[in-house]
Order: sequence, then structure tokens, then C-alpha cells
Amino acid sequence: MRTNRRKSGIKQLFGERLVVLRRARGWSQELLAFESGVARSYLSSVERGKCNISVHKIEELADALGVEPWELLNFPLPADEQAPPPEIFENEE
Repeated sequence: MRTNRRKSGIKQLFGERLVVLRRARGWSQELLAFESGVARSYLSSVERGKCNISVHKIEELADALGVEPWELLNFPLPADEQAPPPEIFENEE
């Protein structure tokens, strides 16, 4: 079940992941904005989880960072929203 917290939380998680990838390259917001063709103020809003981002913009940021778009979405869910681990069935012979 989706909650309002998760709906707003996913923007925050995305922004945090973007910051991690940007800093891993030693880039400033200004450099990433220039390389991806987005405004620095927009990039700041995305990193703070304040705005929705389009798939097209995700692709532009990923290209600039030299990663696949899915890597920007590769963040952990909060523990209370993770799927339970699959059950392990022992093979009875």
C-alpha cells in the first residue's frame, strides 16, 4: 500500500542518490548542471527532493554522470516499506 510519506519520500531518496553520484565524481552542482543541460536551481530542487523529475531529465543526468538511468533509482527503501524476504523452502527428500 502506498503512503503519502513514501510518495514524497521517493523524491528525497532520488535526490540523495543523485548527490552521492555527483559527489563521487567530485562534481559541483554547477558542473553537473552544465554537463546535463539543466539549470542549477532545478538541480538543487531535485537534490533536495522538492520537485518531480521527468524520465527525460533522469536520462540527461545519467548520461552526464556516465551511469545508466536505473542507477539513479538504485536506492534503498525505508526498512518499514521493504518487501519481506522470500521464504526458504527446504527440499525434503
